[in-house]
Parts: sequence; C-alpha cells; structure tokens
Amino acid sequence: MSESAQLHELVISARGIPPDLKVADVADMFMDDSHGKLLSLPVLDGDKPVGLISRARMQQVLFRQYGRELYGKRPVTSIMNASPVVIESSTDLTEASKTVSERLQFPVTEDFIITQDGKYLGMGAVMHLLRAMDERLTKQAGELHTAYQQLKASQLQLIQSEKMASLGQMVAGVAHEINTPLGYVKNNMEMMEMFFETSRGLLQNCDTLVDALLSPLITEEELQRKLQGVANLKESLAADNADDLARLITDTHFGIDRISEIVMNLKNFSRLDRAMAADVDINECLDSALLLARNVLKNRDEVVRQYNQLPRIACMPSQINQVFLNLLTNAAQAIEDRGRILVRTEADAEWLRVTVQDTGKGIPADILPKIFDPFFTTKAVGQAPASGSPSATRSCSSTAATSASPPSPAKARASPYNCRSRPPRHCPWRKPHERESHSPVRG
Repeated sequence: MSESAQLHELVISARGIPPDLKVADVADMFMDDSHGKLLSLPVLDGDKPVGLISRARMQQVLFRQYGRELYGKRPVTSIMNASPVVIESSTDLTEASKTVSERLQFPVTEDFIITQDGKYLGMGAVMHLLRAMDERLTKQAGELHTAYQQLKASQLQLIQSEKMASLGQMVAGVAHEINTPLGYVKNNMEMMEMFFETSRGLLQNCDTLVDALLSPLITEEELQRKLQGVANLKESLAADNADDLARLITDTHFGIDRISEIVMNLKNFSRLDRAMAADVDINECLDSALLLARNVLKNRDEVVRQYNQLPRIACMPSQINQVFLNLLTNAAQAIEDRGRILVRTEADAEWLRVTVQDTGKGIPADILPKIFDPFFTTKAVGQAPASGSPSATRSCSSTAATSASPPSPAKARASPYNCRSRPPRHCPWRKPHERESHSPVRG
C-alpha cells in the first residue's frame, strides 16, 4: 500500500449477487475461498448496488431451527441489508473513514461498497481503511514533528536576529555612552602626566641642588639659580594641585567604572551562554535595559522608576532583557517630542508584574490586532526593525511568563504593557516596599 493511498487502491474484487438468487445458493458462495477475506457480499441489479448480505446475517438466519428449510428458497433480497454503506472511489480517505464510523455499528459485521460514478467497483474492508488512515496519520505526524523541530530551531535564530538588529541600532548610542567617560579619562590622564612630569623635574632639580651643595667648586650665583629653579617647581606643585590630582584620580575611577558598567550590561544582554534559566532580580534586568536604551531615551523622555521589592525568580535573563528593551524602545518611539515613561514592578501572591507605560500617541485600533504578527512594523523600509512584540511573546512563553499585553485603543496617551511571571510557590513574600525615582535621561 502506498504512503498516499487513495480509496480506489483499497478495492477488493468480489462477484456481485443477483437479487433473485436464493439464500441457500448465497450460503454456498460464502464457502468459496475467493470470498474468505470478506465479511459480506454485494447484491447488484446489473452494475448498481441494491443491498448487502453479510456472513453474520446468513448465520443468524440459517442457524435457526428449520432456518434453511424456511429461508433457503427465498430470494436474498428478503434478508439483505437494503441500506449498505456505499462510498464513491474518489472520496478522500478521511471523509470515507468518517462515513464508515458513522454508519457501521460495533461489532463490525459488514464491509462497505465502493462505486465509481454510481456503478459497482468492488468491496472495501474496514480494517484496510483503518490501516490506510493509520499510515497517513503516521506520515502527517512525522511531517509535523519535522516542521516543529525546524520551527523550534529557527525560533532562537529569529530571536537572536531581532536582538542583533536592536543592538545594531544602538551601536552609535552605546559608542557615545562609552566615549563620554573615555574622553575625560583620557583628559585626566594627560593632566596627571603633566603633574608627574613636573614632579620628576622637581626631584631631578633637588638631586642637582644636593650635589651642588656638596661641591666645593659651586659659585654663589650658580647655587642661587638652582635654588630658584627648585622654588619655581615647588610652587607649581602646591597643596591645591595635589588636591586636584586626588580629584582627577577619583574622576578617572568613576569613568572607568562607568565604561565597565556599560560593557557588562551589554555583555549580559547579548550573551548566548545564558540560555538556561537562572534566578534573577527583575529590577536589575530593567536597570540594565534602561542603560542600553539611554541613547533612545535621552534628552526627550523622563523615566520614572517605581520599583517594589521583589523576590528573585527563575527565568532566562538574556530573553527577558530582550523583552524589556523592546518595550522601552517602543515606548520611546511612541513619544514624538517630550514625554514620560513609567516603569513599575509589583508582585502579589501569584504573579510578578512589570508595566512599561508611556505618554505617547498609542496604537490605532486597526493596527492593534497585528502587533504580534511576525515581522510586522509600521516603520519605513530600512528605518528600524520590527516592533519586537512577536519576539516578546516568544520570550515570555519560554520564560514561564504571559505574553506582553497591548494597550487598549481608548488609552491613546497611556500605553501599558504587562508581562507577568509566576514565581515559585514556596517563595516567602515580603511586604512590598515601593521606591520611586524620577530620572530624566541625559547624554
């Protein structure tokens, strides 16, 4: 039987029974080995099926007391099933299987008749039909499994592609964030280099002065000149300059820490080796995403953080960071001039909720149903990546969280997105303590 078996391939050749053939003669036909695989035989009027007689029906009639004597000479039409299951050969296997299951009763004692353009073609066995359906379903299940594995493999690639697109869009901003502290670190180093050059000159002059004082050949004029040189260098290294040096060192440490923080957040955001679940602080993840989104937010938006004290929860850090970055970027892009973005975290006995709310223009009602479609965007070609909502949905699904929920069209100036993640049930909840900070993002 082929993998894509059709109903006409299940036809079993069987000689039809004339309507006027006697019951006793039909019983002899069932004894023929050529009909051994059939449960029933068709009754044909020419090439048109008019009924069906089964082995079970024949036994029921003939095994009665005096059954052969009473029914043996009657025509087969007197005991046949006048409403057999008749199926056209062009019928799909699924539809044929549905018809057979609806019409035949259990236990199965009859076969079904297969016709072509209303004319008798042959018989069909229920077991053959079930076997063909099983082969088809097995093949379809295999195809679905293969498609699922391919989809699963491409899902991570798609998430990473969207992540790299987001990072690519922020390269200039991150470079600026690094370049600013790097600039004053470099300037401080140049100033400290000048200070140490002066200090080295002072030490060299002091050594020369000591040698001159110990020399019996030194003249008074030469000694006076060396003393004046030491005095001049000492004056340039006054106490206030030493304080300036301490401040330069402190500022340099701050700049280096700033660069280290940016690099570490960028590394934590993009690294692929943290695909496994880990216990994380969602507030820290939000701070990391806000740092990376500074270039999109600065000079335009006031960011208000309303963080509650939260338990650490198990999730995939890199993916949840991607969700937060997408939501923050969308919120910033929704604000045309200046506005306010509220980032709030809260928890109850069941859920941890993160809300990103902006004062932007909102989402039109006709676009709202499409925002979770893959690759959907309202941006012009080449202007920006997609909104990230499909990525957020997939990431939330893989981190035991609900999909990011869109705003309602009525709230055109307030667009909250909720992403809730269920914490472990055994986690001891502490009383929430809200801390709020207003931070206009500046360059």
